[in-house]
Order: sequence, then structure tokens, then C-alpha cells
Amino acid sequence: QVQMVETGGGLVQPGGSLRLSCTASGLRFGNYPMAWFRQASGKEREPLSCISGSGENIYYADSVKGRFTISRDNAKNTLTLQMNTLNPDDTAMYYCAADPGLQVLVTARMCSGNFEHWGQGTQVTVSA
Repeated sequence: QVQMVETGGGLVQPGGSLRLSCTASGLRFGNYPMAWFRQASGKEREPLSCISGSGENIYYADSVKGRFTISRDNAKNTLTLQMNTLNPDDTAMYYCAADPGLQVLVTARMCSGNFEHWGQGTQVTVSA
């Protein structure tokens, strides 16, 4: 059974930074797409950043481009999202996702397809 776990969320002041991590049991990180999504209260879940299996292709949503950085370390089975210059609009539940079935296409302009595995989420609250 695959279980993905996100950590690193919390309360941070506007302008601050957080680093989210995602690990998995029952699933070895490998050459397949992974991603970070978020869902704010009353809103639909949105993709923030996706990374291809090789790490060569990375997508960022316009709302986080230049502030967030996605990275992966397959040897350590870890996906990371470095979030800088946070603002109250970034308040949401953040989820990692994995696509070992290679159904997702990641380019610099798009992240399209269905991710198979999801974590339970970690809450990020940006408030003074």
C-alpha cells in the first residue's frame, strides 16, 4: 500500500518562507512525474508545480513562479517545495502527488494528466 506524507507546513508571517517535504512508503521515487498541489478553503485544488521524472522539465503556476522551487531526490525518496515570499493568498492545504503510471505530461508550460497517488496534505497558513 502506497502512503505519501507531506511535512513542513505551519504558520508563517507574510514575506516568510517554508520548506515542504514529501516522502513515501510502498513507492520508490523514480523516473516518473511528481507534483505539488494546493487547495484553499472554498476553492478547487490547483497544481502549483510539477517535475518530470528526470527533473529536466518543470512546470510552475503563474501564481508561484519565481517564489517557489520544486526539487526531487530519488535516492532519498524525497520531493521538496521551497516556498519564499509567502503571502496570505498562499494559505491552503498543500499536497504532493506521484504518477508512477506515466499518465502525466510535464513541460515548462503545462502539467496535464491524472496523478495516481496523493498525500493527506499539510496546512500552510500565512498570517500576521
